[in-house]
Amino acid sequence: MPLHLIAQTTAASKQMGGLDSSEIRQLFFSALREKTVENLKHASELFERVIQADPANDASLYELANLKKIQNDYTGAQPLLERAVAVKPNNEWYWSALADSYEKSNNINKLENVFNQLIRLNPSKPEYYFDKANALVILKRYDDALKVYDQLEQITGPNDDLLGSRQKIYLKQGKVDQAAADVEKAIANNPGQIRYYLLLSEIYNSNGFGDKALKVLLQAEKIDQGNGMVHLALADIYREKKNNDASYKELTQAFAIPEVSIDQKIRIITGYYPKFPDPNAKASALELSRILTITHARDSKAFAMYGDMLLQSDKLKEGKDAYRKSIELDGQVYQVHEQLVRIELSMNDLDGAVKDGENALSLFPNQAWMNYLVGVAWAQKKDFNKALGYVKNATSLEIQDKELLSLSFSLLGDCYHDLKNNKSSDDAYDKALAINPDNAYTLNNYAYYLSLRNEQLDKAAQMSARSTQLQPNTASFEDTYAWILFMQKKYPDAKVWMEKALTHDKDKSAVKYEHYGDILFYLGKADEAVDNWKKAKGYGEQSPVLDRKINEKKYFE
Repeated sequence: MPLHLIAQTTAASKQMGGLDSSEIRQLFFSALREKTVENLKHASELFERVIQADPANDASLYELANLKKIQNDYTGAQPLLERAVAVKPNNEWYWSALADSYEKSNNINKLENVFNQLIRLNPSKPEYYFDKANALVILKRYDDALKVYDQLEQITGPNDDLLGSRQKIYLKQGKVDQAAADVEKAIANNPGQIRYYLLLSEIYNSNGFGDKALKVLLQAEKIDQGNGMVHLALADIYREKKNNDASYKELTQAFAIPEVSIDQKIRIITGYYPKFPDPNAKASALELSRILTITHARDSKAFAMYGDMLLQSDKLKEGKDAYRKSIELDGQVYQVHEQLVRIELSMNDLDGAVKDGENALSLFPNQAWMNYLVGVAWAQKKDFNKALGYVKNATSLEIQDKELLSLSFSLLGDCYHDLKNNKSSDDAYDKALAINPDNAYTLNNYAYYLSLRNEQLDKAAQMSARSTQLQPNTASFEDTYAWILFMQKKYPDAKVWMEKALTHDKDKSAVKYEHYGDILFYLGKADEAVDNWKKAKGYGEQSPVLDRKINEKKYFE
């Protein structure tokens, strides 16, 4: 410490601000107690009183600085810590705290001296050398930073941390040859350590020397053919060289090695997603996920990933089996349960959807989507009361997901209709459309059920017309609109829309042909009407009313 500074602090301490040393100690310990009970404001005031009385009280300077740091006031902490280290230049804690304050306030140019002092006090602590070098790197004093690493190597000997730190500097300086030479030296000293080959190949590859990188990796592969990281690195090199077959071969080898993290493998598979629906990308992702289930046969994530890829490839049955296996290994991942039930619904496996959905809800009772999906299954099984219970749960559990709410209220409308509760059905449909006015299925169903009751036909016509705009060329929607126009006695318009429906109908719906006959009858084309009623009967429609239409050549409701 400079002599004039020692003299100043000594003189200040003699003055004591009117307090003797015992009073100052009492104040200090009172401040510590207030700090302990987190009364920081009062603690700060007491430490300030100590410093006013004894400007050289380094402990109070340090404690007050720490209180300021707690409040993120690093600028205010700095002068206090600078005074503390001036009083006690051999206190390592004070210097460390000052270094932290400089770093947090981005006062990097002052760090070199602080770390010099810390190294003086504790010359065997590697962290101080690394921190000093990092500060020099930030200041772009790269050669000085390298000298610090040389100093540290004299203490610790060569190690990977030093090697990696030097690499970063060499590459910042554009000294690729120097960076490579250091790693080649490490390889010469440790020819069996594959990590050095991987590091060297990365240096070459990231700096445009792909051929050199490939040569290094092939050398590593000869040393350790079972090293998955080498195969992954080779896959990257071959992919960059547009040799996709060789790249994929290396990936399959890496995926067959258990030591390569399953999470890393899953990231590679999901990397194929942006290339979907390209069939080659799908096939590659599917095969890699299959290998995953062999290599990691006891990991549920492998089978969940395989299930996802099977689903992407429209292999629903196999995907269902994969999801079941994933759940068998670990039933605590909700998303897998949901995927399984969704597949079962798409396969019309309603019993499976109910069984697996209710099992999922025993584990995850508050999952709104699962309640909805189980409700769908029960509705399709025509047990509308059970469906209502689950779908109501979905609407009570979810208030943010507008898609789910719209679908749920729409399904409630369907269920209430089938239970002959028209008021509740209409209320549910209105809620669904308030959330999503452009849900085409809701618009169609609501409109159709109103037409069956011969109620609010203008509203029904508007909704039905909108559904045909949202999903044009949908036969069932066009049939609904034609039927509503028929109910409104707009027979020419009804004929146009029913002919559209018949054109787009791939299933030869008997109902549509019967409706078409009804329309033709009111257009004065009785013979054509009878022909279409007969077609309806030929396509499976069986009803006394239809038979009467055919026999008497007249329309009957």
